[in-house]
Amino acid sequence: MSDHDPIRDLPTIASGAQAAPPAWARSQRELLREFEEAALTFVDRYARPDGTLPWRTQWPGMDGSDDPYEGFQGLPMLYLLGGGEQLLSLARRQWEAVTWQWTEYGQIHREFDAYYDWMHHGEANNLLYLLAQADPTSFRERQRAVTFARLYTGEDPAAPNYDPTRRLIRSPLTGSRGPRFTCTAEDWSTHREVLDNYPPPFEDLPGVTGPKCQWTDDPVYAEILDRMNARMTRGDVPLNLTSTSLMAHAYLYTGDARFRDWVLDYHDAWRARAERNGGIIPDNVGLDDVIGQYMDGAWWGGYYGWRWPHGASQLVEAVAIGSINAVLLDGKTAHLDLVRSQLDELWALGREEDDGWVTPYKHLDAGWTDFRPPDYRIPVACWSLSHEQQDLDRVLRLPGSERWGEPTDRMVKGNGAANSQHWFAYVQGGSPDYPNRILEVNHRQLHERMEQIRHDDGDPAEWDVHHWQNMSPVFPEGLVQLMHGTPLHLYHGGLQFATVRYFDAVARRTGLPPEVAALVERVDGSSATVHLVNCGNAHRDLVVQAGGFGEHVIEHATVLTGDGSSERQQVEGKWLRVRIGPGAQVRLRLALRRFANDPSYDTPWSTRADRPALLRGRDLDGPAA
Repeated sequence: MSDHDPIRDLPTIASGAQAAPPAWARSQRELLREFEEAALTFVDRYARPDGTLPWRTQWPGMDGSDDPYEGFQGLPMLYLLGGGEQLLSLARRQWEAVTWQWTEYGQIHREFDAYYDWMHHGEANNLLYLLAQADPTSFRERQRAVTFARLYTGEDPAAPNYDPTRRLIRSPLTGSRGPRFTCTAEDWSTHREVLDNYPPPFEDLPGVTGPKCQWTDDPVYAEILDRMNARMTRGDVPLNLTSTSLMAHAYLYTGDARFRDWVLDYHDAWRARAERNGGIIPDNVGLDDVIGQYMDGAWWGGYYGWRWPHGASQLVEAVAIGSINAVLLDGKTAHLDLVRSQLDELWALGREEDDGWVTPYKHLDAGWTDFRPPDYRIPVACWSLSHEQQDLDRVLRLPGSERWGEPTDRMVKGNGAANSQHWFAYVQGGSPDYPNRILEVNHRQLHERMEQIRHDDGDPAEWDVHHWQNMSPVFPEGLVQLMHGTPLHLYHGGLQFATVRYFDAVARRTGLPPEVAALVERVDGSSATVHLVNCGNAHRDLVVQAGGFGEHVIEHATVLTGDGSSERQQVEGKWLRVRIGPGAQVRLRLALRRFANDPSYDTPWSTRADRPALLRGRDLDGPAA
């Protein structure tokens, strides 16, 4: 084994300029510490020592295996930011335990959901994706990434989910057992009472006039299943674009061009379908790649489509995930044109109301309906990736932008992300106190959740399947925004991007070193300004990476000082070493060349080339030699 230390060879900036740490830096470190303590308490309270969950002895149907994974995704996220080693080992334990338990229930097969839709696959896989970013050295996790990706490449004969000739996923319900062309009454059995609160899934259900539909009424349920199996369960839907994250995940581990090409090809197939449909992406294509093949020609009405209660919010998010992953793997922001076109089509269909411009979220047989303010998450996510004027314009046209900057306590499913537009206002030069305010909001959310946990004395056998995600005390939005200079990931299966991220150069691990705080103050298309603060009394040594996956290049770094002097360090790479003395801090302006590197899960001390070859299974690769 070589004694060579690759970190010693990195371009380095050292700072010993001492100053009192700003309030945001102290608050950031305190919040990370409190989140870690709360996460450990949460795991101890809601999981057995082996990681299994104290719950029911049976769980039928196809819904619910995603929810326990969601409850524990905060563990690797905190480790990724700089939390303690125990978080990583517990995160891996919980993935293994949940996978085993839901295999016993019957939802999971071969470590992957047997069959369900890609909104739920995406939610479950967030834990896997974050584990890989937190520590990509696990051989088993790398092997799984490839095995799971092959479920959708057409290589796995037990899971014929993909038609490579027509470039389509063959059903909205897919997984390790292949496409689910026929739903049974048992499949939705655990979800019927919840669905009673939703509008009818079809407009021709006998005796059902809305506004809600009684799935718990057996005759109505039978009619729903008949129509679902005739119209919805065969062919492709835009929701399946979320699967591109699984393929990108495999590529980031391996660099295998097959996975990159699959993402680009599948994304292009949906671009072509939108063009064939006059610009609006159709929400269903049949097995012959015919729009509306099982819907009497209607391009709306598919699974999680334009008529679905979620409408545009879920559909456009999936399109955004596919477009963003294509940019990551190919480096060309033109791939955002598919999601941009959908934002523009909906905008053009909008109208002015008392509170500003509203756009349609749903399309029924009678036309567009459900007019609401546009969702700011997707335009902000596109801008944070491209930093192009056209994406900036799409954000600035949103109603209420003049009021952005004051973070909200409003909680959104899973992780509390509700402040992308307020972060945007900050890195654009407004709302200078946003870092302190968003950390205060997250502190408050944490304390409210811990109070709920302390009074949670119900019977676990009676808990809802969402109980773990609903009780998670980790709200990482502010930490991700401030440290990494990016919005929190798109929740239903988006990868966690970053303008910059960090590694502890001494501990050889992901995340900021102990007592170091980081704030990305400004971001644009060619630079980022990063403020690093050592709040402690020991020297700290860290590595700054350009991009969440090393996809950017730092051309050079300039030390910004209060007296106007500057020090410039040439870098021309994705990593910069920074050494900070006790009580010192440094502000850096990093000149960035965006999407100039092949993205990967590499670290400064471990690359793809260093890792052992994967196992070759006889079922997929033929008999052993």
